[in-house]
Amino acid sequence: MSYRTLGKTGVKVSQLTLGAMNFGSRSGALSDHDEAISIIHHAFDSGINIVDTADSYSQGESEEIVGKAIKGRRDDVILATKFHSQWSDGINTRGSSRRWIFQEVENSLRRLDTDYIDLYQQHKPDPEVDISETVCALDDLVRQGKIRYYGTTTNEPHLLVEAQWAAARDGRSKPATEQAPYSILARGAERAVFPVAQKYDLGVLTWSPLAGGWLSGRHVEGSEAPASARAARIPARHDPALPINRTKRELAIKLGDIARDAGLALPELAVAFVLNHPAVSSVLVGPRTRQHLDSLLAVPEIVLDESILDAVDEVVPPGITVNRADEGWIPPWLTSDKEGRRRVRPYRPTAVLAGA
Repeated sequence: MSYRTLGKTGVKVSQLTLGAMNFGSRSGALSDHDEAISIIHHAFDSGINIVDTADSYSQGESEEIVGKAIKGRRDDVILATKFHSQWSDGINTRGSSRRWIFQEVENSLRRLDTDYIDLYQQHKPDPEVDISETVCALDDLVRQGKIRYYGTTTNEPHLLVEAQWAAARDGRSKPATEQAPYSILARGAERAVFPVAQKYDLGVLTWSPLAGGWLSGRHVEGSEAPASARAARIPARHDPALPINRTKRELAIKLGDIARDAGLALPELAVAFVLNHPAVSSVLVGPRTRQHLDSLLAVPEIVLDESILDAVDEVVPPGITVNRADEGWIPPWLTSDKEGRRRVRPYRPTAVLAGA
């Protein structure tokens, strides 16, 4: 396994990060704790030294599984988890407020059965909270020793910059990482997220290198689109009947041809492509089985020559995300009329102003 430095932290991380979203009874993937722990141990034994989970994965069950798996190995593991998502009934049990961050870090520490978290990440931006509130709360956790570093996930480029400025202005430690969606079918991060990350020396973790399964190699010319359990849950990304997803399938078939010509399986091409970007520190892979993991362990050693990269660019140009639903987070000001953020509201004088 090859390693890269995570931004300017000095921490060396394997080029593959073990993603734990599929572990837990509510994930719909792997509910058997012993089997999940076996996969995690196999990843560690194979040289992977960073595991990424979240408080919301299977409503905390994923964190509990990871906590069991790192027993006796804690000092050798870079442990990353996330906060933000709501998964209980309380109106304040979500988001990026100081109140919730302080409460939820304790919950995650308990589920993970550890004294500290190496990387604590804001799972989604929170437009309702001043970014200084979040930065200062996370820096306080660093000072308390409960977390070592903190970062963001699916942030817009201007939010990455604003967080850096807020931390500098307030004399606080700065966000150390950004976790962005990135695959051959979702290259939007190349436009500005990656350049900003490089400008501010952020470590970059990327997720969904197989584009939610579209680059798994299951899509073959002349065959029916395979059934996807995700289609019912997230139709915008996975329903093969939608025109935009039919386009993704057609592109995946073309990419499969490129992979075969290069002597690679499509998942190998897909993950190697992500690792080829100089901004990327490590790519998350979320295996459901040991075999899935084994099929990707050698990918960090794959070198893609210019002809392969040019062929990929012909299929999906740099900076293009084919389906906007794959961006991970869409700002509410693009999707909601709340407070008139999408539409100019006409001026209608009140009865008093109108002289009535």
